[in-house]
Amino acid sequence: MPNRVAIVGIGQTYHTTRRPDVNQAEMVAEAVRAALADAQLSIKDIEAVFSANMETFEGIFLPDHGMAAEIGAFDKPGFKVNTGGTTGGSVVVEGFYMVSSGLYDIAMVVGFEKQDCGDTTAAISAAATPLGGKGAATGAIGEFAKQALSYMETSGAKEEHAAMVRLKADRNACRNPYSHLKLGLKSVDEVLQSPYLVWPLRILDFCPQSCGACALILVSENKAKKITKKPVWIVDVEVVHQEPFRAGVFGDPTGKETYTQHVACERVYKRNSITNVRKDIDMAEIYEPSNWEEMNLYEHFHFCGIGEGWKLIEKGITEIEGEFPVNCSGGVLATNPIGATPVIRVAEAALQIRGDAGEHQATKDIKTALASALGGPNWTVLVLLKRSL
Repeated sequence: MPNRVAIVGIGQTYHTTRRPDVNQAEMVAEAVRAALADAQLSIKDIEAVFSANMETFEGIFLPDHGMAAEIGAFDKPGFKVNTGGTTGGSVVVEGFYMVSSGLYDIAMVVGFEKQDCGDTTAAISAAATPLGGKGAATGAIGEFAKQALSYMETSGAKEEHAAMVRLKADRNACRNPYSHLKLGLKSVDEVLQSPYLVWPLRILDFCPQSCGACALILVSENKAKKITKKPVWIVDVEVVHQEPFRAGVFGDPTGKETYTQHVACERVYKRNSITNVRKDIDMAEIYEPSNWEEMNLYEHFHFCGIGEGWKLIEKGITEIEGEFPVNCSGGVLATNPIGATPVIRVAEAALQIRGDAGEHQATKDIKTALASALGGPNWTVLVLLKRSL
């Protein structure tokens, strides 16, 4: 029988546009030290370290090698994961598998991105070829603009609904000491006055480029009981992607597209006897690069019916004090260090379950949470977390 796996240590840096005060390895070390302190462990207790980073974005070759000495992981086994936007989700899943298999009892996963070192949009654009991935030629913005337009046309959502999502994200981010953008937005009109990037996507509709890192310590059940009184259990994971590179399949005007989000969540829900998502799960931390995508994901993950995502935000259901809080941290709209972004989703969901999220703790008692990651080639990672087994 596989080992049960718990999160016992959580650490992240503060996030910002530039970190000239540290190099990449020093920044990662900040998150690692915080996770070790949270678990009351030392790096000597960690048996393996697995990292997540999009090295193409920074142009730093083999960054996991460079950080080994800085974080004290020299001579420890491990590897780096790179799966696009899902990179941080993939490393959590790999760490889970390593502990679940019994290969290690205590492992660390760390995601990071220091985007002031390179040009992320240029790197994404370079993925385009004459035969595939043409949608990536303008970076992520063009693809999410198409998704926004598709969602607007098929659901009846208005720009005002997207602005409500942004307001929710900013209110939550302003409560979160680790978030990047804390804009202090006051009204829908303030969001709607921001200029367009590509219609209908505005500057305030999209995520930032952030520098930051996030680390988690994953342990077997026997170790968890000795380390902490508040373990958060990873009860299930799922990874689904489409083999061809199909950048930007986030909107479908034909209604015939098969989304990896549908496949992934249906597998997780079936295995865990989840029949009413908003009752069986207490909150979610989802990977929403744009406010339009957040409403789209409400539907893909069955938080509501198709075409009804905008109604959840209109009714306040996904607010921090709502029936089903989504992205109490401020989400990707506020903070986006790409290699770390999905790790943060898991970390923030775990903090909610522990009751340790501070000012951005949900009003309701959180016992079960869903965390997600999203990647350009229609790639989805899901992690289901619980307070008790």
